[in-house]
Amino acid sequence: MPTVAPVRPSPIAGAWYESNPSALGLAVDEYMNRAHLPELSGELIGVIAPHAGHIYSGPVAGYAFAAVRSENNRRAKQGRPIRLVAVVSPMHYPYYEPLLTSAHQSYWTPLGEVPIAHDKLALLQVAVKKRFSAGLQPVAYDREHSLEIELPFLQRALPDGFELLPLMIHSQSPKAAEALGLALGEVLADQNALLVASTDLSHFYDQKTARLLDQTMLECFEAFDPYSIFRLEASGRGQACGHAAVAAVLWAAHTLGANTVRTLAYATSGDVTGDYHSVVGYGAAAILKL
Repeated sequence: MPTVAPVRPSPIAGAWYESNPSALGLAVDEYMNRAHLPELSGELIGVIAPHAGHIYSGPVAGYAFAAVRSENNRRAKQGRPIRLVAVVSPMHYPYYEPLLTSAHQSYWTPLGEVPIAHDKLALLQVAVKKRFSAGLQPVAYDREHSLEIELPFLQRALPDGFELLPLMIHSQSPKAAEALGLALGEVLADQNALLVASTDLSHFYDQKTARLLDQTMLECFEAFDPYSIFRLEASGRGQACGHAAVAAVLWAAHTLGANTVRTLAYATSGDVTGDYHSVVGYGAAAILKL
């Protein structure tokens, strides 16, 4: 059986985001610094963030992670900074297993290594299997971008470091997402943790159509009803490639006491490229315990 390297190498650094550490750090900081956040009440339990290349979705993702940075600063003053982050993303590649995680010990980006919390993964594996027919399948050398793309933002927003729970959903069934979300809420209880749901919105519509579809989906997120996300996706009136990831995070966040989703920013790829004939939608939102 081939040996799995301890560190997952990045398949997207230098393509989806800067490969030079200084340039990457400056770019991510700039995205966060340019975000004009509204006043957010309560405690930030998680965020929803896009996962395209940084030049396309970075300005929107900056809002989500500026909120994370602010929340971490607030908690640090109380002696409880964020130490554990669960990133839940779709799996765009054709794996058979419904729920996946990493077989490596850490992820690598040009900003350094991000250690995986394998002790928490072991607990999560047990909790998922209590609720679902399949557990978390570890995979090595995956090429999934939608989880990794969030890591440089987290590395800059949480400069004292954190452990990662990397979770990828291939199944688009409510049952799989609910099992993962409830198990995640159970494992993260009483932890200094944060949830991140990774998703883009509609793909390859004209700007006007995309805005209608995306507004409907963002309003569905704000309704805080995970089942309705699946119904909306099935109806075709809204789209999100990571809709199951968002639903799982909302189930987990509800378990942790969250009760509000607030949209922070929205844009499309056309707002960057100037091509409004075929765009991808990006949204950022805060998940709050009020």
